[in-house]
Amino acid sequence: MVKTGPFEKYYERYEEWFDKHRYAYESELKAINEIFPIFSRGVEIGVGTGRYAAPLGITVGIEPADKPATIALSRGIDVIKGVAENMPFATSSLDLALMVTTICFLDDIEKSFTEVRRILKDGGSFVIGYVDKDSDLGQTYMQRKQENPFYKDANFYGTLELVKLLTDTGFGYFSFRQTIFKRLEEITGPEPVAEGYGKGSFVVVRASLLDHPSHLH
Repeated sequence: MVKTGPFEKYYERYEEWFDKHRYAYESELKAINEIFPIFSRGVEIGVGTGRYAAPLGITVGIEPADKPATIALSRGIDVIKGVAENMPFATSSLDLALMVTTICFLDDIEKSFTEVRRILKDGGSFVIGYVDKDSDLGQTYMQRKQENPFYKDANFYGTLELVKLLTDTGFGYFSFRQTIFKRLEEITGPEPVAEGYGKGSFVVVRASLLDHPSHLH
């Protein structure tokens, strides 16, 4: 079942998070940018209100929830109603797929990753930003799932678990960045961005199709 309910009902609360935690949001964007590929045609899957797609130059988004999609439209995103498991793109038609804090809401993560592989061209990149289950913030979210309408039905993943899922669905050539090293309420300025994973709560992984590695710029 598509988990759109909380995003329809609490879309304003979702939007307010980015203003309330501005430095965390900016740090996440910086971490994504550090390993973001040059692309000609890309999509953000689970585009939400467009908070990531717009500053990253992505103009097409997949989103199942209507109210966030309306806000994304106002940010210049061409929003297609749909889900990650079944996307309306031709095979090998895109060179970038982005998911940010989307994997925990997927109904079928393996099917979604297989679908991403299908729509990517040779040398295409799959970039995922997520809260690491094994981090302090990830553990907090999991412990308080019942208190948060967004995360109540979410499935969190650790980095090694995610890498295995990506490998099993045909991806490799991994690059990582991490940020958010403090509790959200303790962040009073931009957080550093570091290579790797295991210390930061927000991790970005960039992967390419195994047979056709793309190169960092």
